[in-house]
Amino acid sequence: MTLLRDRELAHAFDHASQTYDRLTGLNPGYRADLLRSARRLRLPRDGAGLHLLDLGCGTGASTRALLRAAPRARITAVDASSGMLGRALAKPWPDTVRFLHLSAEELAAAGEGPFDAVFAAYLFRNVSDPDAVLGTVRALLRPGGRLAVHEYSLGGSPTHRALWTAVCQGVIIPAGTLTGDRALYRHLWHSVLDFDTASAFTGRLTRAGFTGARALPLAGWQTGITHTFVAAAGEAGR
Repeated sequence: MTLLRDRELAHAFDHASQTYDRLTGLNPGYRADLLRSARRLRLPRDGAGLHLLDLGCGTGASTRALLRAAPRARITAVDASSGMLGRALAKPWPDTVRFLHLSAEELAAAGEGPFDAVFAAYLFRNVSDPDAVLGTVRALLRPGGRLAVHEYSLGGSPTHRALWTAVCQGVIIPAGTLTGDRALYRHLWHSVLDFDTASAFTGRLTRAGFTGARALPLAGWQTGITHTFVAAAGEAGR
């Protein structure tokens, strides 16, 4: 299967935005795992005085997790899908949260940042050039700034691949078909199978200049399927 990319993928998310929250709600622990990953940024003082970036915010579930993890921070949330962003904007937010219709690649050119921490949920397997986006993220972070990536990234065992395929074919794709979004959820299935394993993405973070990169597991059925990756931005030029 050819994966959806760039504008084609953004349009698919636009179409799916009306039912996206309902479908993700079928995933046990979806929001609790996002909160767990956001808290793994280990931001001090509830985020007081910090400017945070939610990169690929979707309908705002990751933004809500980041807000709960750092309620005193200022948060900028961005997404390339106008439909998903519209759903996020329709929800109540404090004045410390703002949303922008930008792709990850457009963010630096827009003059945003620097940021004290970046949270990116379900983003990197959907971008055409993850190394370029990691370079953008590193440039947007202050030296020593923190990164947490919450992503479907398999542990490398054939069991993990088989379980993911079973969940997609038995639950995710049939549910997406009912809403008219079969292509998007088939993309989800294959994008995870084609993406880095947890160890490979940890290595990718290190090669991009991040320090202390680690893959942390999540509990429940997603163990070995979804990980939190944590790292810090190295000093410029290192």
